[in-house]
Amino acid sequence: MTGTVNKVILVGRLGSDPEIRVSQDGNKIARFSVATSESWNDKNTNEKKEKTEWHRIVVFSKGLAQVIENYVKKGSQVYLEGQLRTNKYTDQAGIEKFSTEVHLTNYNSEFKMLDSKSDSPALNSPNVENSTNNKSNNSPSESFDIEDDVPF
Repeated sequence: MTGTVNKVILVGRLGSDPEIRVSQDGNKIARFSVATSESWNDKNTNEKKEKTEWHRIVVFSKGLAQVIENYVKKGSQVYLEGQLRTNKYTDQAGIEKFSTEVHLTNYNSEFKMLDSKSDSPALNSPNVENSTNNKSNNSPSESFDIEDDVPF
């Protein structure tokens, strides 16, 4: 195999409301964290155990950032596909550190809201369906149907 693949698929819940910023060129960028969890029964104690991982997500797609700003809140369950990006920085003590994020861009990414309308007040708008796609809708879930509310 001569090619490589950098693809991340996550299903989880937002830990806080998304942070929306505007870049110097006027595009919206959404940032949020998604928690994924796994649970199991301890073989020795039969006690239920759980482990949660937190993932930093950055959305550079202008239209998708707008959808996230308007409809996604703390606790929302989402499905997303993106690419891993690792950034190197130096903290205040002069120590080099690394931060890994999942980037969703205008290409090769996907985002779906998985909450039902009854689960999330943000999804009770008459123009909102259960999911959204940042590429062609070839997945089994419903498509996101916003009529004139979102500019994409």
